[in-house]
Amino acid sequence: YIEEEPKVAAVGAGLDIGRPSGCMVLDIGGGTTDVAVISLGEIITSSSLKVAGDAMDREIIKFCKEEKKLLIGDRTAEEVKKKIGTAWKGSTTEVMEVSGRDLVSGLPISIELNSAEIQGCLSERLAEIVHACRTVLENTPPELAADIVDRGIVLAGGGALLRGMDALIEQRTGVNTLTVQNAMHVVAVGTGKYAEIMSRMES
Repeated sequence: YIEEEPKVAAVGAGLDIGRPSGCMVLDIGGGTTDVAVISLGEIITSSSLKVAGDAMDREIIKFCKEEKKLLIGDRTAEEVKKKIGTAWKGSTTEVMEVSGRDLVSGLPISIELNSAEIQGCLSERLAEIVHACRTVLENTPPELAADIVDRGIVLAGGGALLRGMDALIEQRTGVNTLTVQNAMHVVAVGTGKYAEIMSRMES
């Protein structure tokens, strides 16, 4: 079977996607972000964009290169994102020492980065994710939109773990947003559950 990621993410999050009411899932993975409204087991309206965790890492690398004259790798960028990254301005004021190669001297050096700098360099990519959410909400039938206001937006995927992501989505959409437990593995868990459901339907 080929199934769309937001649907299995919803199953993994414990949502009953077969109900006639609507539920909305925002799945921020490594390569793509998927937003979907699901009702009666079908995706009613959705959006997918190639802006997610990997794109955030590239923005951190770009910021360090252009603003700090420091060359860092993908692994370091991801570590910065996890430790001091934030989607919501002022949600944290953490500082981290980062090592890399000085682009001026060519020698290894260490500098300090803070969470406000990382929030600033991620803001453009985060705005694209927010825009996708708003577009899906605007294209959702009114009766299902009312369900989403009641039930909230479910946030899943590794990108959901970026500090303040749920607060950002909630503030920009006006809809209560909840990050699921085990957000990193919710798609894998949901795929397993969905496969079991399909197997039972066939037998």
